[in-house]
Amino acid sequence: MINKYREGIESALNQWIPCPGADDPGGQVVEAMRYSLLAGGKRIRPVLTLAFCSLCGGDWQTAMPAACAVEMVHTYSLIHDDLPCMDDDDLRRGRPACHKIYGEAIALLAGDGLLTKAFECVTSLPDPQRAVKAATCLAQLSGYKGMVGGQCIDLSLDGKEVELALLKTMDRKKTVALIAAACRVGCIAAGAGSKELEAASRYAKGLGMAFQIRDDILDVTGDAGKLGKNTGMDSAHDKRNYVSLLGIEKAQALVERYTNLAIEALADFPLGFGMLRDLALSLAERES
Repeated sequence: MINKYREGIESALNQWIPCPGADDPGGQVVEAMRYSLLAGGKRIRPVLTLAFCSLCGGDWQTAMPAACAVEMVHTYSLIHDDLPCMDDDDLRRGRPACHKIYGEAIALLAGDGLLTKAFECVTSLPDPQRAVKAATCLAQLSGYKGMVGGQCIDLSLDGKEVELALLKTMDRKKTVALIAAACRVGCIAAGAGSKELEAASRYAKGLGMAFQIRDDILDVTGDAGKLGKNTGMDSAHDKRNYVSLLGIEKAQALVERYTNLAIEALADFPLGFGMLRDLALSLAERES
């Protein structure tokens, strides 16, 4: 089913941001948006949106605008994250980062364009009340109380000693928040209640923390060719992470602990959840 979700996501993303016309004065920004948005990737976040919609008894196809919105927010964050003023990285998804192709100014605008387009997408959900609720959720969890706030903490920690508690706080905002948005807007699109939303948040916390810690491990042990991005970046920027604080074995044990917490949260859903369980397990051992 994941492959079916991914096929639908790729098609929908391409339709939401079509190729610019030859006489389009803003065409370069659109090209840059498409360059990063359609560069592939695991599409984990939009897949989660569709999967949780199905898990709550909804038609996953009706949740596609919300899934695309989540992926646009995620891609905008990657474009900005790679800029010299942020993490200063020149490789993303196995290709040159957006600013290496289009320049910093256009890359900045491409990220802005994707962020604003995301809210056009999510507010096009068929049910107006659910659309507003989903847009509010996405705005809150991707903004200064969520992903943006986590990025701000990250920037403030270069070259500093960091306690594990602060690292976890940063990652709950920077990584977990958008994953939580992906899961929750899927539930919202299906008309789910507070119990399902709370369980989706617990799954997202477990999955998101496990994903980030595994990412830190791969930054040390991974193959840049498989990952599609440079490794050793935390060390290069003198950033502390779970590996530098705990070592690889303890960090991986924490990955497994958070993965189990994610799987336990799925017990609150009456429908089958095998795909989401298998996804969590596969991400805990991923090499890319």
